[in-house]
Amino acid sequence: MPVERNIEDIVIAGAGLAGATAARTLRSEGFSGRITLIGSELHHPYLRPPLSKDYLLGTAGEDAVPVAPEAWYTENDVDLRLGTHVAAIDPGARTVHLSSGGSLEYGALLLATGAVPRRMQLPGSGLDGVSTFRTLDDSRRLREQISTGGKNLVMIGSGWIGMELAAAATTYGNHVTLLGLEDIPLAAAVGPELGAFFRSVHEANGVRFRLGTTASELRGDAGRVTAVVTGSGDVLPADIVVIAVGVLPETALAEAAGLALDNGILADASLRTSVRGIFAAGDVANALHPFTGQHHRSEHWSNALNGGKIAAKSILGQDAQLDTIPYFYTDQYDVSMEYSGFPSLAAGAEPVIRGSLASREFIAFWQHEGRVVAGMNVNVPRTQKAIKALVSSRAPVNAARLADPAVALDQLLAED
Repeated sequence: MPVERNIEDIVIAGAGLAGATAARTLRSEGFSGRITLIGSELHHPYLRPPLSKDYLLGTAGEDAVPVAPEAWYTENDVDLRLGTHVAAIDPGARTVHLSSGGSLEYGALLLATGAVPRRMQLPGSGLDGVSTFRTLDDSRRLREQISTGGKNLVMIGSGWIGMELAAAATTYGNHVTLLGLEDIPLAAAVGPELGAFFRSVHEANGVRFRLGTTASELRGDAGRVTAVVTGSGDVLPADIVVIAVGVLPETALAEAAGLALDNGILADASLRTSVRGIFAAGDVANALHPFTGQHHRSEHWSNALNGGKIAAKSILGQDAQLDTIPYFYTDQYDVSMEYSGFPSLAAGAEPVIRGSLASREFIAFWQHEGRVVAGMNVNVPRTQKAIKALVSSRAPVNAARLADPAVALDQLLAED
């Protein structure tokens, strides 16, 4: 097939939130050239957070998932190509080659290829009932499996996704056992004290934890999983096994094209990569953050959303930088949590707690050199704006006043 040529062509590899947001931003910023958005799945671009939360629980329908209405792409002249992917890049010729055949020339290329689940090479990992969790199809399948209740589900992985899936499965009335290499779930993310808090919430809802171990073998009968053998030799009954041990940035395409890599595709604060005309955004981008002067790679939806906007503006030559404070949230049972800040700066710090963990209503702050670098609110709504402002201020804050509920967060800001 001939190469399609247009000096104003923008090609976006990856039709997730970052890629779709970039396309929408390009149009809203007045770009009138050709946009080709390429996605390997057959679904129109969709949001991932609902997949492990309200969509999985059945409290939200299909309308909660799309990034934009399906008609938007046609109405805004975005060439959305689904069921294919960019197989190779020729940076010298500014051309991409598609897995479905044919090539496209680009004036600018955005790599928003996302991440893929880590795989575990276990005996029996090919049995029916065993899966990873990443896509809309994964969520649909798991919802069908757990919605009737009464199943034995073994969750391998004690990170945010593993804990959210455990909460959903338990809510449906299933029996959940969660395996994790950490002695305390989520300790790497929020520290041992708050990791223990989340564990207690799950245990109160019937989840059983086997920590400091993982699966060594999956056993089955007639091609379907029936049990998980742990590293310590325990045999756990299993009708469903979900492997949620993290994801890896999808960098093979960038590596083959010679882009600089380090835990993702290295990019500056404007999401420009080491190769002229190529940008990166979303889970795959390890971008320089102006706040810390360090590179950060985030797998949360807010990074994909904001990264898509910044990449589009940067492609158009605008002075745009991805300088927002990282943010994510989780909902587990009756616990609603939001977190803003820099986990790399918060690592190892003892959290300052405002409120009571026992009441499940509190705010946790992490400080570095006396400055707030991260904050998490649990069942205390409408506090994220103030938390982000405290982080952004870079001002020293007295820990005792930070912990005192009588001192309004806005007052702390006024004391800067």
